[in-house]
Amino acid sequence: MFAFNMSSPMEVIRGLAERMKRRRIEHGLTQRELAARSNVSYGSLRLFEESGKISLESLVKIAFALEAEAEFERLFPSRPPQNIDDVVDRPLKQRVRRK
Repeated sequence: MFAFNMSSPMEVIRGLAERMKRRRIEHGLTQRELAARSNVSYGSLRLFEESGKISLESLVKIAFALEAEAEFERLFPSRPPQNIDDVVDRPLKQRVRRK
């Protein structure tokens, strides 16, 4: 899993928009072609590439069109306990129970 080495949310957003644009170009698609393929309006796609602004639903549609949907699985992974205190301090509901 790669890490973002960026200092602000806006930089993360701009980086995401730039990577999506690169992926679009690698697939040989124009903005209009990707908009049609993803069922996202051309204006929304253009705005995303220019400013990073887009709805989550549209972003996911674009990811599917660019074969990048699996990347969302890595966004908020569960973290395994690092030590016994992590397990002891976890609320009872979250602890694994044996049958």
